[in-house]
Amino acid sequence: MLPRTPGFSLNGKAALITGGGRGLGLASAAALAQAGAHVTLVARSADELKHACALIAEDGGQSRYIVLDITWARDVEREIESAQERHGPFDILVNCAGTNRPKPLVDTQDDDIDAILDLNVKAVFHVSRVVAKGMLRAARSGSIINVSSQMGHVGSPGRTVYCASKHAIEGMTKALAWELGPHGIRVNTVCPTFIETAFTAPMFAAPGFRDWVTQRIALGRVGRVEEVMGAIVFLAGDASTLMTGSALMLDGGWTAV
Repeated sequence: MLPRTPGFSLNGKAALITGGGRGLGLASAAALAQAGAHVTLVARSADELKHACALIAEDGGQSRYIVLDITWARDVEREIESAQERHGPFDILVNCAGTNRPKPLVDTQDDDIDAILDLNVKAVFHVSRVVAKGMLRAARSGSIINVSSQMGHVGSPGRTVYCASKHAIEGMTKALAWELGPHGIRVNTVCPTFIETAFTAPMFAAPGFRDWVTQRIALGRVGRVEEVMGAIVFLAGDASTLMTGSALMLDGGWTAV
């Protein structure tokens, strides 16, 4: 008998997605919902979350949302623990919320450092901690997906703090893979290149920036949110059960040089 390819269905699974109101977070939520998961979206904007959940419902998916600033550890613990008490533990976590303030080193202010590290690093730790507690308490396996970046593997001018934050996520992912692996909980990153979103639109508006980016991508173009969705579903489900502590590069060849 031939071996069977593992399925990509996520029917019966529960997923939590931070930054789920727009951009890559919403795309990740849509991908998981389309694969059958019940998704819970987290963001600070109630209006964005309501609109996102309405779109998912129109598409036939199931969703709910939590209005939450994930940079506040106490709020994260309270709100996500409450959600797990009401609906059960999550099987999938996508840490997608993030920010950047591109500036030369000498122009970077302390509040820039705090804003980037608080959301890109500390909040990932806060959310992962409470979701992992739920998984461990229920003795169930799961998948934690950290949305990193190609900048977690290379350097770039004007992005010192952002690169530092994404390198930190890569290290955190490897450590958590070893800590949680014995419990059947896998931890990986996806590492996109520049993607066309509202987040990157101001960057691409700068003269010459798009050319600078595309010259460093072997495919000669920037990415689309749809090109990240398949990787999220892959890491969430049975097709990737031997994969943990790894980085899935979606960089169009940026790091291949």
